[in-house]
Amino acid sequence: MNLSTPQSLFRVAALYRFCRLEGYEALRAPLAAFCCGRGIKGTLLLAREGINGTVAGTAEAIAELIAHLEAMPEFSGLEVKYSTAGEMPFHRMKVRLKSEIVTMGVEGIDPLASVGAYVEASDWNALISDPDTIVVDTRNDYEVSIGTFSGAVDPRTKSFREFPAWVENHRGELEGKKVAMFCTGGIRCEKATAYVKSIGLDDVFHLKGGILKYLEDVPAEESLWKGECFVFDERVSVSHGLVVGQAELCRACRHPLMPEELLSPTFEAGVSCPHCHDARTDEDRARYAERHRQVELAEKRGSSPHIGS
Repeated sequence: MNLSTPQSLFRVAALYRFCRLEGYEALRAPLAAFCCGRGIKGTLLLAREGINGTVAGTAEAIAELIAHLEAMPEFSGLEVKYSTAGEMPFHRMKVRLKSEIVTMGVEGIDPLASVGAYVEASDWNALISDPDTIVVDTRNDYEVSIGTFSGAVDPRTKSFREFPAWVENHRGELEGKKVAMFCTGGIRCEKATAYVKSIGLDDVFHLKGGILKYLEDVPAEESLWKGECFVFDERVSVSHGLVVGQAELCRACRHPLMPEELLSPTFEAGVSCPHCHDARTDEDRARYAERHRQVELAEKRGSSPHIGS
């Protein structure tokens, strides 16, 4: 994208709320119309268990959206984390209906009924520095690859659906310990702790507001976070103070890449990177190269190709 906008013009809101949302299907069209009418872009997910998503727009538009959602009794108490972007980080607005707002694939997991203890960002360092605490990153492997907390366990999951199996396989290591879980904005680890408690592990905690809240509140000189935090928009990553990070996306496999990985001989913009090069054929790479050429042409014409949006 090459929008000529002042720095920090766009406000980004990462939001979620677990609630009983009967008739959620009827909210899709009016919510999409509300956002589109105010120039808001991003993705909102609606399911019987609540709402989840990240959107961006002017500060005024985002304030109107949050007030609109908070006015609905089901969404009162919405968990929201704000950051900024100098360019619009999304291509379009999408409101999607889902079976879960964060997909674990296990029936009956209800964070409204039982969930781990919330830990404020200011108290997180003390908890994870305790030798009796096992710190678990509930995000997927490509997210963990560019940053995580010191000493955190990486389950190496490709999707959140794999997380329950990982817990079952490592239950013996978790039993009798404090289990501290974290994720990007708080929603995944909230559901993860609900699952862990459902199988009988009770000494469970999670970072309130997720990594984003920690990076916003905890000074860099006191931080136990190492690297950058992957975000699901065109900023790719953020670091302390929620400033835009250095990571870029491989446009072939959408794996985040740090600056040193861009120097790899297997990296070619839009075609391959160290994470996908060996898994692609010459035919694949030729197809990606042509797609990348078309994207560049579209950008020069000032139109959006919508690839990966």
